[in-house]
Amino acid sequence: MLRDLEMPLVAPLPQVLEGIKLFGDGASLTDFARLYSEGRVVGFTTNPTLMFKAGVPNYEAFAKQLIQLIPDLPLSFEVFSDDFAEMERQARLIAGWAANVYVKIPITNTKGESSLPLVERLSKDGVQLNVTAMLTLEQVAGTVEAVSADVPSIISVFAGRIADTGVDPMPIMRAAVAMAARKPLAEVLWASSREVLNLYQARECGCHIITTTPDLLKKLDMAGKDLDQLSLETVAMFRDDAVSAGFTL
Repeated sequence: MLRDLEMPLVAPLPQVLEGIKLFGDGASLTDFARLYSEGRVVGFTTNPTLMFKAGVPNYEAFAKQLIQLIPDLPLSFEVFSDDFAEMERQARLIAGWAANVYVKIPITNTKGESSLPLVERLSKDGVQLNVTAMLTLEQVAGTVEAVSADVPSIISVFAGRIADTGVDPMPIMRAAVAMAARKPLAEVLWASSREVLNLYQARECGCHIITTTPDLLKKLDMAGKDLDQLSLETVAMFRDDAVSAGFTL
């Protein structure tokens, strides 16, 4: 079983991560098992798109395997209905799977209708929420207003997607952190990370959490690396690959 995998602990994370929580993002039980064993992350998130791309055949079975594998760290699972009544049913079902589960609610449905009334209702009933797919401060402000002060919640702002549009996400993330301070159990999550630099940026903005893929996590060992040494290693890589390929001119 994945839970029984014995893997050696890796070196401590770079100091860049002091003061911010690192969550793994994906849909591979093998990757999650390795990251959990290594102790490099303190929570995990997934979504229907990641699960679909990973070939997950059964949503609930996958989720319950992950809960069994990781019973003591926050796990976020997303609803996938476009109808708010069904979305609520799914949310309450998911929330009942384990105490460490957060339910991901998209900020709107596909028609652009706000999910905030549902967010408010669920949060008041004690459901731990991860409100997701936010890109604007108006959405953040509404979410901060909707979540309960005495129930943990995560406010996921897709900083990477904001940057993809050519807009600097850092002022938005700083403002989101300031807004969330009104609710002591609300945490701002820098979502859709693209590069190691994003970890520095998220920490500088005061974000509580950042998500990263297993591939991006592998690059963390380069944080703070001497650039001359990295240049030399890059040149050596090109040379070794050319030799291995047997290239001639």
